[in-house]
Amino acid sequence: MGDRGIDVTSLQSELEELWLRRDEVSLQSAEAVAAVDAAIGLLDSGRARVAEPVGGEFVVHEWLKNAILLLYKQASPQPSQFGPFHCADKIPLKSTIDGVQVSPGAVIRRGSFQEPGVVVMPSHIGIGSYVGEGTLVDSWVGIGSCAQIGRNVHLSGGVGLGGMIEPPMAKPVVIEDDAFIGARSMVYSGARVGEGALLGAGALLTDTIPVIDAATGEELSRGEVPPWTVAVPGSRPREFAGGTFGLPCLLVIKHLKKGERHDKAKLNDAVRTQPPAALSL
Repeated sequence: MGDRGIDVTSLQSELEELWLRRDEVSLQSAEAVAAVDAAIGLLDSGRARVAEPVGGEFVVHEWLKNAILLLYKQASPQPSQFGPFHCADKIPLKSTIDGVQVSPGAVIRRGSFQEPGVVVMPSHIGIGSYVGEGTLVDSWVGIGSCAQIGRNVHLSGGVGLGGMIEPPMAKPVVIEDDAFIGARSMVYSGARVGEGALLGAGALLTDTIPVIDAATGEELSRGEVPPWTVAVPGSRPREFAGGTFGLPCLLVIKHLKKGERHDKAKLNDAVRTQPPAALSL
């Protein structure tokens, strides 16, 4: 990670010290405000990520997550205007965006990053999140703080992706490249959807939800949909003192060849045309 004009190693050390002493020092000092702002600037430009892939796993950079938490402690709600609405928020919206198609009604917070080629319909994108090239963020999608979204992903209408700030989670939600998340699905608590996977409409995935192979009954994982599979909502019976109840699970009903796109996951390139230049939001 790096940024022009910023010594990232020194900045990390400064913020780690500030976090450890957050209850002893003034977070409103010019030095503290500048350090937090520099870290948020790194996230906003995409030159740093709260969590990034390393060897197939996502490594969380705690100092950057803590910088976001320090920003919440430093900031006070500031008046702003969003269309005809008067607002008061601690986190400002992004003011410029390059190569991203944004529809009216989209709320994109500073400290998030979207690669060129992303399409954003009216939705909410939280601070610390990362959205890869060619991804479609459909209407009424909520992307929580620090969620990590790959390239050429389709987030259908009403999808909700949990954040890593509140409540604090050790891992971010991860949606890998080429995944398709069906309408009104919810992915929370550090759950992960693998490359090329299709999650059926209305699915619920958390780190405790069992993912079961429908052909064998084998539990494949908790909270992780395997790459290049089709998974749909299901339930399995469990006995309790009060009776037998169905608890949610995900059923893997199909295994795809790597690179194979399910019919419902085929994307329309016509909606992914890039703007010719930087735009002001």
